[in-house]
Amino acid sequence: MWNGQLFVFLRIFCQLLTYAYVCNAFQEEWTMHNKSNVTIPIGNITVSLGREAVFNCFVNITGRYKVNKVAWVRAEDHTILSIGTKVVTHNSRIFVSHDNLYTWQMRIKQVKESDRGCYLCEVNTNAMGTQEACLEVNVPPDIFNEDTSGDLSASEGENATLWCKASGHPPPRITWKKENGEPIFIRTNLRTFSTVDTYNGTNLNFWKVDRSQMGTYLCIASNDVPPAVSKRLSLYVNFSPSIKVPNQLLGAPVQTDVQLECYVEAYPNTINYWVKNRSEMLLNGTKYLVREERVGYRISMWLVIKGFTAKDAGTYNCVSTNSLGKSEGTLRLYEIKFNPINTFNNRAELIGDFSETDKGPRSKEVIISNTANRRYITSTLIFTLLFNIYNIR
Repeated sequence: MWNGQLFVFLRIFCQLLTYAYVCNAFQEEWTMHNKSNVTIPIGNITVSLGREAVFNCFVNITGRYKVNKVAWVRAEDHTILSIGTKVVTHNSRIFVSHDNLYTWQMRIKQVKESDRGCYLCEVNTNAMGTQEACLEVNVPPDIFNEDTSGDLSASEGENATLWCKASGHPPPRITWKKENGEPIFIRTNLRTFSTVDTYNGTNLNFWKVDRSQMGTYLCIASNDVPPAVSKRLSLYVNFSPSIKVPNQLLGAPVQTDVQLECYVEAYPNTINYWVKNRSEMLLNGTKYLVREERVGYRISMWLVIKGFTAKDAGTYNCVSTNSLGKSEGTLRLYEIKFNPINTFNNRAELIGDFSETDKGPRSKEVIISNTANRRYITSTLIFTLLFNIYNIR
């Protein structure tokens, strides 16, 4: 009898346990259905290429299987990236973690451009919850070498264009600057130019290019994603030589050093030399010092005649030639003669013809190297000129 009663008691006890388990299970599922939701928006993210993107999804969910109820999904193609904390996509750069409370975190390391897009945090219960966040990937600029003009050569008067293209996200801006800090010359008509410090645009156009526009330009690409990048592009303008002579007529006393000057503009590079009386080429030595200096397409030429004598008087030519042409500048050098100091009337007399030095604004007395001679001759000239003016009056 007692055995039968014990069996009935045990049977009832087991039924009660089963009922309690079912009730608890029902209560657990009911809690998930009614309380599971994504409570805080994730928020969009912007990162630079190669950095790490971190998404935090805050979910209020309870229950024994709550971990497996949360999934990360790529919105564009509905690719499932993870279920719970397990990554199911074949992407070794994605990591998912859970802090055992309310935060599910997805990290994408070494972000690529292909990661750009939107992602979903989904709570897969009967009352399904979803939050969406988008990833923007910024890419620093990079100049396309194959789609950039490179160095350019053009003849003066032709049209020329430097161009430069770059990639990046957001799309980069192209700015042009002159490498040496000088302004950029933009032709407005046949005779005039406007100047700008910078020029914006993919193409830098030169209409009827001029020698003043020759130089090295910097193409700078920037989109506020560091670092900005630049590329050097050189513009060469070809033209035949032209020569300017600042002083075409010079006079000098004997036993002084005389310097002759010519200024050349030409490109490509020139061969420059001096000749006397259109026959004798002058070379460096004890009598002559030949020197030149180049800055861009400008060349300065100097000829120093040491210990000037009457035989050195004559016509001198500076000559410049390149593949496009030849140019000459002419200078005339003459002797200035003085009488010794006249002790009787205490004045100096100029024997040379004064009209030679008054032939126009280009005539000029040369610089004398000897300081004592310079002072003596200068004071003598001034005294003689004042005396002659006084006598004329």
